[in-house]
Amino acid sequence: MNQKTKMQQTSDCGSDWWNDSNDHVELQHAFDEGAVGATSNPVITFNSVKNHPEFWMPVIDDMISKNQQASEDDILWLLCDEVGQKAAKILLPVYEKTNKQKGKLSLQVNPKYYRNAEAMFEQGKYLASLAPNIAIKCPALPAGIKAMEMLTAVGITVNATVSFTVPQAVQVAEAIERGLVQAKENGINTKNVTPYVTIMVGRIDDHLKRIRESKGIEIDPKTIDWASIAIFKNAYSIFKKKNYKSKLLAAAFRCDLHWKEIVGGDIVISMPYEWWNKFNNSDIEVKNRIDKPVDENIISALRSNFDDFNKAYNEDGMKMDEFESFGACVHTMKTFLEGYDEFIALIRSRMIGK
Repeated sequence: MNQKTKMQQTSDCGSDWWNDSNDHVELQHAFDEGAVGATSNPVITFNSVKNHPEFWMPVIDDMISKNQQASEDDILWLLCDEVGQKAAKILLPVYEKTNKQKGKLSLQVNPKYYRNAEAMFEQGKYLASLAPNIAIKCPALPAGIKAMEMLTAVGITVNATVSFTVPQAVQVAEAIERGLVQAKENGINTKNVTPYVTIMVGRIDDHLKRIRESKGIEIDPKTIDWASIAIFKNAYSIFKKKNYKSKLLAAAFRCDLHWKEIVGGDIVISMPYEWWNKFNNSDIEVKNRIDKPVDENIISALRSNFDDFNKAYNEDGMKMDEFESFGACVHTMKTFLEGYDEFIALIRSRMIGK
């Protein structure tokens, strides 16, 4: 009898895992290994195009040829739609087997809409229509949180992104709860609404490491790797206590702690292809660690050295109007927007560069 892989053992511990990309080659392998979901955004789709140009460049050229009046943005979203539909189809058997509770593909709205709730709502409704197993990803910033409440109210599954902190996670979960109430009041069945709240664990660690470097703080970088784990575990405890319907999701991996230390929770662990393959080939023991507290000495060191750790860890660490200026949010939004612009440049080169 073949021994179960680390990913299969992760599932056996009660934690779902996703492939952190909708790349169809990666996702098919992940699906075969037991992944029950996947996530995407325009930058991830751009990376898929770069990884498989022999497949996607002819598709882009054909879209440009068939849509003579389309803008570069139009072509980008036509491509995102097609990549998304292809990925959703791979996950559809999971969706059907689990009575519509799993097998979701998370598609992100246009990052340029991050300050416009109505624009995110309208695009979210459209993206959700592409396949039955779509979740709509919006940033955990004021307008995005409002959009997620609006989408939930019409029976659409959502997922927060650009989210790094306990205050953000709680505000998103509360907005989703309000949306669920509105949906039920309007006679919408919410049984198959399975909301997710992402905490981008690696990106909050990255943020604190940038502060360490800029300010010359004397603390071991490996100590900082525990910051996101402490934040995620605190959020998980709060979610259980408040009985939110939303499920926490960990993403943006930087080290093995971001997997092994949260296994066992009723959560989603969304791992890049290279990371879950690395974990599968490791000798790390897979066991329930979600309820094991982070060492108090580590938390004390993080608290005393980083005001932003306290903002991220404490439930009342920030008010909603502070989210947009929080360092990790600023850095990530710039990354998403710059990646979007690079994708546009690629399409432009196919449109007018020939």
